Amino acid sequence: MAERIIFVLQCTTCKSKNYYFSSNKKKDLKIEIKKYCKKCKKHTLHKMSKE
Repeated sequence: MAERIIFVLQCTTCKSKNYYFSSNKKKDLKIEIKKYCKKCKKHTLHKMSKE
């Protein structure tokens, strides 16, 4: 069974951690997605941060 790592998407403006996802350990991902932030109350850029 492959080992999975849990990553967190963090808002770039208010630094709140909003979204979680998992991926394989072997892949080297750098994800930047525009998502809705509950604190900012608008769509902002979210970057991946390791928890």
